[in-house]
Amino acid sequence: MNLLFWYWWAFAALLVVVEIFAPGFVFLWLGVSAFLTGALLWLVPDLAWQWQLLSFAGLGLVTVLGWLWAQRRFGLLRARDESLPLNRRGEQLLGRQFELLEPLRGGSGKVRVGDTVWPVTGPDLPAGTRVTVVGVEGTVLRVERAPATPPSRSAS
Repeated sequence: MNLLFWYWWAFAALLVVVEIFAPGFVFLWLGVSAFLTGALLWLVPDLAWQWQLLSFAGLGLVTVLGWLWAQRRFGLLRARDESLPLNRRGEQLLGRQFELLEPLRGGSGKVRVGDTVWPVTGPDLPAGTRVTVVGVEGTVLRVERAPATPPSRSAS
């Protein structure tokens, strides 16, 4: 079995293309390992195929584990922080005030947030009342009457 260095480089290119469609950078580092194995074979052309596979496996292990270590050590890819409200729009509205579009009767009503109407739950209140978002249950906002704000004094 005679493997040529450019076989390894073609394999490296294939692994990098696979990385485009797969998350996690594992195939990228395996591609780097295949490229380095091809470079080793280019420098030592009569290297046995067993040593080529062993060098690819060793380099693959070193590059992938090195990436994982660097990722954890230097925070290159942060773990998902479940406390962030990304893609949880309701949680982004906590503490904000809105005006009721319709009366809150029987514990349910609606508010307008930007160009969207959100269902709300809370104590019975008339339409037009300012409410504060105090919680989120799925896509329903829990609201309470907003505290009355004192009239602002104009500076003279």
